Amino acid sequence: MVHSAYDAVELVAGVPGRIEAVASHAGKLLVAVSDSEGFLRGSDCSLRIYSSPASSPEGGGEIRRDGPYALERHEQRFWRRPPLAMEVSASRDLLLSLSEWVALHRLPGLETVAVVSNKTKGANVFAWDDRRGLLAVGRQKRLTVFRLDSGREFVEVKEFGVPDILKSMAWCGDNICLGIRREYMIINSMTGALTDVFSSGRIAPPLVVPLPTGELLLGKDNIGVFVDQNGKLIQDGRIIWSDTPASVVIHRPYAVARLPRHVEIRSLRAPNALVQTVVLRDVQKLVQTGNCILAALSNNVCGLLPVPIGAQIVQLTASGEFEEALALCKLLPPEDSNLRAAKESSIHIRYGHFLFDSGKYEDAMEQFSNSHVDITYVLSLYPSIVLPQTHIIGEHDKLLDMPELATESSDVTDEMESYSLQLHESDDKSPLEVKKMSHNALVALVKYLQKKRSGIIERATAEVTEEVVSGAVHHSLILSEPYKPKKPNKKRAQTHTSSIAREMATVLDTSLLQALILTGQSSGAMELLKGLNYCDLKICEEFLKEWSDYMVLLELYKSNEMHREALQLLNQLVEKSKSEMENTDFNKKFNPQMIIEYLRPLCRSDPMLVLESSLYVLERNPSETIELFLSENVPADLVNSYLKQHAPNLQSTYLELMLSMSETGINPNLQNELVQLYLSEVLDWYNILKEEGNWTEKTYSATRKKLISTLENNSGYNTDLLLKRLPQDALFEERAILYGKINQHLRALSLYVHKLQMPERAVAYCDRVYEEGAQQPSKSNIYFNLLQIYLNPRKAEKEFEQKIIPVASQYPGIHKSSSAKFKGGRTGKKVVEIEGADEIRFSPSGTDSGRSDGDGDDANDGGPIMLNEALELLSQRWDRINGAQALRLLPRDTKLQDLVSFLEPLLRNSSEHLRNYLVIKNLIFRANLQVVKEDLYKRRQAVVKIDGNSMCSLCHKRIANSAFAIYPNGQTLVHFVCFRESQQIKAVRGANSMRRR
Repeated sequence: MVHSAYDAVELVAGVPGRIEAVASHAGKLLVAVSDSEGFLRGSDCSLRIYSSPASSPEGGGEIRRDGPYALERHEQRFWRRPPLAMEVSASRDLLLSLSEWVALHRLPGLETVAVVSNKTKGANVFAWDDRRGLLAVGRQKRLTVFRLDSGREFVEVKEFGVPDILKSMAWCGDNICLGIRREYMIINSMTGALTDVFSSGRIAPPLVVPLPTGELLLGKDNIGVFVDQNGKLIQDGRIIWSDTPASVVIHRPYAVARLPRHVEIRSLRAPNALVQTVVLRDVQKLVQTGNCILAALSNNVCGLLPVPIGAQIVQLTASGEFEEALALCKLLPPEDSNLRAAKESSIHIRYGHFLFDSGKYEDAMEQFSNSHVDITYVLSLYPSIVLPQTHIIGEHDKLLDMPELATESSDVTDEMESYSLQLHESDDKSPLEVKKMSHNALVALVKYLQKKRSGIIERATAEVTEEVVSGAVHHSLILSEPYKPKKPNKKRAQTHTSSIAREMATVLDTSLLQALILTGQSSGAMELLKGLNYCDLKICEEFLKEWSDYMVLLELYKSNEMHREALQLLNQLVEKSKSEMENTDFNKKFNPQMIIEYLRPLCRSDPMLVLESSLYVLERNPSETIELFLSENVPADLVNSYLKQHAPNLQSTYLELMLSMSETGINPNLQNELVQLYLSEVLDWYNILKEEGNWTEKTYSATRKKLISTLENNSGYNTDLLLKRLPQDALFEERAILYGKINQHLRALSLYVHKLQMPERAVAYCDRVYEEGAQQPSKSNIYFNLLQIYLNPRKAEKEFEQKIIPVASQYPGIHKSSSAKFKGGRTGKKVVEIEGADEIRFSPSGTDSGRSDGDGDDANDGGPIMLNEALELLSQRWDRINGAQALRLLPRDTKLQDLVSFLEPLLRNSSEHLRNYLVIKNLIFRANLQVVKEDLYKRRQAVVKIDGNSMCSLCHKRIANSAFAIYPNGQTLVHFVCFRESQQIKAVRGANSMRRR
């Protein structure tokens, strides 16, 4: 980092005598000189004032470098002894010096202001706080603090004792840092509390140097240690000099040390590197002034004048010391803020390129970010990143439009152009280009773009919001002026809001997406697309297809609401995953479930698109697809209608799954649709088997089983339409179920018993009807109807064959004309009763208006009866059948032994019920009798007082000693004779009224 920070200029040469101290004021040099011979004799010391020949009369306050300084004034015997220290207060125009004591003189006239002779005589060190006007003086083992009062005299404030003689000290806030022999201490100027810091070096005496920030630099041999105002060490704060310094002065941003052979200059910034070495031998004093450092030799005074900051920045930048150059930029004057910004931007760009070429990509991106250069410039370093076409003007181009910065920005522009030329000179990828496109470089680019993104996206969003608001305002203005003639406004049509922010956002997001994919961060690309983004669709689509990153491509389509394209791609990928059986990872990524999950959020917004795209998954994952339709409330009628037109083979599958998965069932129209589909398929299958001669009622296909199950478990379909479609000579089980749905129980039972020959199904049918109609007494005779069918089989079958016509026009009854065919004979009456049994309202006891003995009728018809089935039914369901009716229906030749299983539990149950009823009756009687007794007892306990004034309520005469009666209310009294006569009158009136009726 070695560069020229200071120029050594000889200001005064050939001073007659030995220079003891030096200072400056208003651009003039104040030199304390003692004659060599006089010094040996302990003579007085003079003050010589030098000025620059080119300085103005009013003075500039700065040391100039043009020509040697000339003697302007000579004050002989200014001090009686050579001064140990001399300091100028520029803000107060005062000269403080320590010779025999501390003296204070007014500048520039050198009038004596104050002399502190008592407390400071023999002092060897002092420290001046110019801001507060406080003076700390060390004399032997005492420390005294004075305050300058009104600029005329010193007033003692505090005095403290210290462990040893003071060698060096400096103010640090309210504390004073003391260098005592071989250690450093901090003393509070208000309380005198002492705090040890650490020991000084073994070679050099203590050295305390205050810093402009309020911190301290403490010497420890050849090391300078930084501490805060309380003496606490500052981490990584130390300067290592090449030798032990005799004194150190601070001139931002450098620390200058007086070493035996030279003056050494180091940076105050870590790692405190060496800046410059100025060869000056026998330097006696180093003094910091406003704009330079004064180095006092034996007979000469040299000035270390700082090289202009701009020149130093150029040196550092040229030598690659960018950090130091940037630090120096902070020292440029505030009024040159634009110049400073241009220089900093230039340095950041150069530094960024240097780091980028060195492979430190993240650090390079940090520098590019600090330079505020457009992202398009940074992206130009990555040739493989495809950028959209924009009209963005880079920041470097904007700098060229500012005349005052044109010179400063020319080097920036030249360098940027040179890098651009390097990138476009050859189409072949050079090793440098390959290096720039390495993984680490792309990772650094991702971090850079993500850091820049929030601000750019925010500006783009604000731009969109502004356009929307302005458009709404314009629309409202048009609506508010309906009666004004509308003239075409060509000027308005030509103006439009700038889209620079959106273009920049498009460039950023498009580049960021590509960089994320190139670095294998597909998840990051997915997150980018899920949020607000401005990715260029065409570029990103081509890029993702090239890299076969289909998951991100799907998210790109989704973010741009290109759902149709996304679903087409998903279908292709799922098909491809089937063909690539060996690629398990690919199969796990793309499966039909992905299509379902993609369709889920679209069900409410675009149900037609969902239907169009669901055919593929409906064939392969029907249950999941139907669950999707149900959970997202896709209209079932719409789904059914679409499938009916475009995929009729899937219609029944959809309705089946919907019926099985829906908790509330499906509407009657869809139920009827499903049953009609089943029936059509069953009829086609039936016709085929019938032609082949293989049809039987006990032949079942999968569809017929579904049809029967649906008919049994649902009731929303149209029964009449189904009955019309059923053949008359087949599908009796389906017909029986439909009869049951319209309460044609006799017909259903006849089919089960005679056509299907499935008595067990008939019994199950009766059980179901009985249990469903437990609260309806009219349903309790369903078993009796089955008994009639068992015991009159031929007539029931004959009647069924005559009444097999469709019942659509008969619902819920049957034509009365059918019963006319059976006039005459008890058997005819039975059949009529069986047919119309569903219209008869049976009483709870199960009595029947018709009579049926079951004896001689069947013999006359010659038809066998199903006695065994009837007896089995009686034995199994004795508790649900009226015993008297059943016995009347049985044939007379039925053996009593066959009825034991029926009569035994029936009689036992009847006896048990009878006993229970009698017990209950007696209990109720006893309870009622007990109530009567208690009431009588209470009434007999009543007390009635009769005196001479008690009157009869009927005859209104006194009761006196006559027999009396009292009414239940306990208050109405009557003569007993009057009560008896009134009862007789009521009895006569009641008899007369009955006669009149």
